[in-house]
Amino acid sequence: MKALTVLGTTSQAGKSILTTAICRLLSRKGIRVAPFKGASIGQQAYLTEIGGQMSYAQALQAWAAGIAPAVEMNPLLLKPKGESTFEMIVKGVKTETISVNEFYRWASSEGWAIVRQCLDQLAGEFDLLVCEGAGSTAEVHLKTSDLANMRVARYLNAPTLLLVDSERGGALAHVVGTLELLEPIERALVRGIVINKWRGPEAVSRSAVSWLEERTGIPVLGVIPWDAIACSEQETLSLLKRHGTPANPEVTVAVVRLPHLTGFADFDPLDAEPTVRVKYVSPKQSLGYPDALIVPGSRTTLADLQVLQHSGMAKEILEYQAAGGTVLGISGGFQMLGEFVADPEGIEGVEGRVEGLSLLPMTTVITPQKVARQRSLTSTYPHVGLQVTGYELHRGHSKFSQTEEFKPLFEDAKLGVVDTYQSVWGTYLHGIFDSGPWRRTWLNRLRQQRGLKALPTGIPNYREQRETLLENLTDFIDQNIDMSQILR
Repeated sequence: MKALTVLGTTSQAGKSILTTAICRLLSRKGIRVAPFKGASIGQQAYLTEIGGQMSYAQALQAWAAGIAPAVEMNPLLLKPKGESTFEMIVKGVKTETISVNEFYRWASSEGWAIVRQCLDQLAGEFDLLVCEGAGSTAEVHLKTSDLANMRVARYLNAPTLLLVDSERGGALAHVVGTLELLEPIERALVRGIVINKWRGPEAVSRSAVSWLEERTGIPVLGVIPWDAIACSEQETLSLLKRHGTPANPEVTVAVVRLPHLTGFADFDPLDAEPTVRVKYVSPKQSLGYPDALIVPGSRTTLADLQVLQHSGMAKEILEYQAAGGTVLGISGGFQMLGEFVADPEGIEGVEGRVEGLSLLPMTTVITPQKVARQRSLTSTYPHVGLQVTGYELHRGHSKFSQTEEFKPLFEDAKLGVVDTYQSVWGTYLHGIFDSGPWRRTWLNRLRQQRGLKALPTGIPNYREQRETLLENLTDFIDQNIDMSQILR
């Protein structure tokens, strides 16, 4: 089985970004490549075309490889729920809530069987697999439950890249210590070392490389200099962000950082806008007066709505809107803008009914059945006829009261509404900002309120922009590492 594994000495070493670039590099060579990560932890999920959930990191890597994301590329996704428990997604489908100890026991046998099955399936469909590790590869006390590191490399007999984050300090010790903790058969699989986020002088890096190669007998394939594009964190996947916040943003969009926020990817297109500042505001912080406020999705809508009420943020949002502010709710945030949200069975963890913000004439009852589907629609606001593609992912049924003050956002009236002043918006559509023309038209209303010139709306969708960013990332990595030694 042909494969390559990218493992790290620590968490946040840059494995996701490097794996992404390698997928694109190999795809450029005409190799049919697929990404893989046996198990991921995080809220950053992507919904595939058939409705399965997987880590957004592996979805991005699939796009880099030029293929559609599939749940087999990330068969196990754990979403933290608090108190050392996780919502477990197995091959795209939620199965159960499981504790950490229960997961370790499950991973050693049943979990590993699922990982092997998906590896075998992908190996039959592609020329080469690029497998991303998780955390540190030298956690010897977790080896029996390992689903992403050396257990995968050994199963595939895969040459391995060992990535170290030099920004943490102690990079040489991290490498030597990691190798020291590996079994001889595992150490033999490590064919190259990559030093990431290097900030020092080039002469010092050359000295570090020489010492490492002499000490370990393993070639250092590259030193990646510190750069915003290489320092992205997996949870937010900042790969798609520009280099830092614009010095003089013309428009500020605030996102309420709910305790159980989901759908960070919804804001990537806004974050990539060169004139827009996206800032996350905790319910305990002052909202201020941004140009627009987004109440995002939540995996526990009632609990997060209670946080807004008890913290005073709900009152602040109402005052902001009454003073002329623009409010947009997405998915669970959309439900919060209504008159109330009820969960009579406690499906999302809180049983009962919580009063909403009453910005929309809508009530929502949480139901067991989850809606999960891709959508392609035509808008009626902020401009008629704009094509918008995204996905609908939520629990609950919302009932709208008929009123002339609110209009449907799309041809499917159940998917979203806006008031006649275009100050209160709500939608069940994740990925709404991916559409370049829709996003720019929405932003231009905010710009008009500031007396700013309208931005061009005839721009590519974010996916097209994403391709450009992936190409730039890959060129950047290609200039700093030599993959020829490990791909021979």
